[in-house]
Amino acid sequence: MPGSRSRARPMSADYWPGFVDALSTLLLVIIFLLSVFMLAQFFLSQEISGKDEALAQLNAQLSELAQELALKKAESDKLQTTIIDLRASLDLAQSSLKEAEAKAVAAENQLIVIGDELESEKKLSKEAQDQAALLNRQLAALRQQMASIQAALEAAEAKDVEQQAQIADLGKRLNAALAQKVQEISKYRSEFFGRLRNILTSDAGFEVVGDRFIFPSAILFEVGSADLNAAGQAELRKLASALLDISKEIPGDINWVLRVDGHTDKQKISTAQFPSNWHLSAARAISVINYLETQGVPSSRLAAAGFGEYHALDAAETTAAFQRNRRIEFKLTER
Repeated sequence: MPGSRSRARPMSADYWPGFVDALSTLLLVIIFLLSVFMLAQFFLSQEISGKDEALAQLNAQLSELAQELALKKAESDKLQTTIIDLRASLDLAQSSLKEAEAKAVAAENQLIVIGDELESEKKLSKEAQDQAALLNRQLAALRQQMASIQAALEAAEAKDVEQQAQIADLGKRLNAALAQKVQEISKYRSEFFGRLRNILTSDAGFEVVGDRFIFPSAILFEVGSADLNAAGQAELRKLASALLDISKEIPGDINWVLRVDGHTDKQKISTAQFPSNWHLSAARAISVINYLETQGVPSSRLAAAGFGEYHALDAAETTAAFQRNRRIEFKLTER
């Protein structure tokens, strides 16, 4: 018996080194995974920082282009004023030239008359000759002045053409920068609509038309009412959650807004609460705005509009068409 006990104790102690090895291996794996995670975080932060710097540079370039365009336009306006003044001076010079030519003709006619009267004496009046010479000198001076004004006008017109070309080039560059801004908000709008498709009730009749996401009014309101029902509130909570998530990804310099548009069908309404379809469509849009505010969407990022029955999706005179035209549209756009 004593011999058997002494042999059993070493056999039970052999489990401890294996347990220590397994624990060491597990610790090394955890340290390796933490290292990989930290490297991934580092590279991700570097990439995000690079994108933020590129966006800041683009905004600075856009501001610089806008300032340069404003300066060029101001120079163009000043040049236009100069051209108008030069044209006025040219018209005045031409008028003076015509008057001087008329005086010269009159003087020449007078000399002819005097010459005819004094033909027998073969002598012209000294005063008439001096007057004719003076008029000729004035005529030459006016012609020279008119030539100078014409040259200045041509130079101004050439400079105006150059300025217009520069303005056109700046306009193209500004339009390109603005187009890039529009593409940015379009990217986030597409992602927002994609998330809505995934989280909203699939058989509720939601649809996307162009840049708008459409909710049938039947999901949100009872007929002739602007009070949100329980089902509508549930769907709007999902929409608000998706909007708040996507807003975290939109850069701070993009002044985005979610526009809520109310639409009715063409059937007229006339009640004490809603005298017309205008009132009903606007009230429904405002109800949606108010509920989104309760879900944490900033008021400054929301806008409401009522369109009545004047922008129908389906022009048919059927119950299905009326139902499709009664809707709330959401548009993520830039203010």
